[in-house]
Amino acid sequence: MASKEKNPEKPVANNKKAFHDYFIIESFEAGIALAGTEVKSLRQGKCSIKEAYVQVVNGEAIIYGMNISPYEQGNIFNKDPLRPRKLLMHKSEIMKLYGEAQQQGYTIMPLKVYFKHQKAKVEIGLAKGKKLYDKREAIAKKDMKREAERAMRERNSRYN
Repeated sequence: MASKEKNPEKPVANNKKAFHDYFIIESFEAGIALAGTEVKSLRQGKCSIKEAYVQVVNGEAIIYGMNISPYEQGNIFNKDPLRPRKLLMHKSEIMKLYGEAQQQGYTIMPLKVYFKHQKAKVEIGLAKGKKLYDKREAIAKKDMKREAERAMRERNSRYN
């Protein structure tokens, strides 16, 4: 019998755009304050964080632009899909993020949403915007890596 992991992370949404457009300096894990129907919708995978960002307001981290589609059986209990949601973090982490985000060119972005120990979590990252030449360089490196892996596969398949 195969051994199962205890409480594996179940991914809900990834923000691939963030990794393409930004250098991720540091990442943090935060809980999300959600309503009951939002949790049910998240479990169905109906979440988008492509346009989302995080701001520190009055000492609280708040995520804006995170779209959680309404739960089909939710009726009157459904909340606004784009409403701002409070992130649950330690005060020291929030102050550290706030201090570093004040530097020019830095922003706080959600990187992925997942479930850990039955609780909805979001991984947020302190990010610095990439210039166009940085993006081209990253794409070139990715292409070179892909070509090398393809060549190794072809070479290994000849000898097997």
